[in-house]
Amino acid sequence: MQADSQIEIRLLNESDIPAVMKLKEYARWNQTESDWRRLLKLEPHGCFAACIDEQIVGTTTTITYGSELAWIGMVLVDPRYRRRGIASQLMRKALDYLREANVATVKLDATPEGQTVYEALGFENELLIERWAGVPRPASLTNCQTLNESLRSHVLAFDRHAFGVDRAGLLDSLLAEACVNPLIATAADGKLEGYALARPGTAALYVGPLISVDEQSTAFLLDGILSQLTGQIVYIDLHTGFEGGARLLAERGLVKQRDLFRMSYGKPNSAGTSKLVFAIAGPEIG
Repeated sequence: MQADSQIEIRLLNESDIPAVMKLKEYARWNQTESDWRRLLKLEPHGCFAACIDEQIVGTTTTITYGSELAWIGMVLVDPRYRRRGIASQLMRKALDYLREANVATVKLDATPEGQTVYEALGFENELLIERWAGVPRPASLTNCQTLNESLRSHVLAFDRHAFGVDRAGLLDSLLAEACVNPLIATAADGKLEGYALARPGTAALYVGPLISVDEQSTAFLLDGILSQLTGQIVYIDLHTGFEGGARLLAERGLVKQRDLFRMSYGKPNSAGTSKLVFAIAGPEIG
């Protein structure tokens, strides 16, 4: 019997979270149970498990932003079952689901190990994401404003313009689970210039998304978030198209840890490539 014939692909559900957290730990990723729940809530029919003898040995997730764009994430395979084509089967299942949903463009942030798998499926390299990590140097308080409900619609509109698609559902979920006060930066005339969020992780607190019009506003937002995280390990996934981003992080005591490769499939779409994006929302969500 061929290995492929033993593999069942089915929908992932909330009762699977303890099992998929074990897969996540094998990969030493940072996602929490809440991160899995968010993905299942936002795309309940687009998250998949690969099973052998009813045991989960692999996963993948999708999240759609309308019909323009989708993101694939959490492509995990139990180390004991690698090199059996499981990741490729999961990816094909995810792409079939997104094709049936008439999504024009699919993107993902690949590890170096996964990059060749995605290239074989037709994904093309788009840009570089850098993971920065460490305990930041003490940051001074800034004059950033706390993002409250009265500002929500302005932030959602700002993100839609900067990122390129509507991510309201995702951002509402991230705001609800923020581990520190989410912040905005404004110009002297009150015009919104950026926002920043942070949330829990299993290995480190995760800072992102952080989207801003310029380096000064980014520095204010970054310091405002980091001042609430004194003495704690943080991860930030830097969009390398943001000019001066690496310097800002190095000045605050963070160190580059690894590269991720933004890849795209389907119709060309500039969403997520804007130089207003300093820190992404997460490799699994864009």
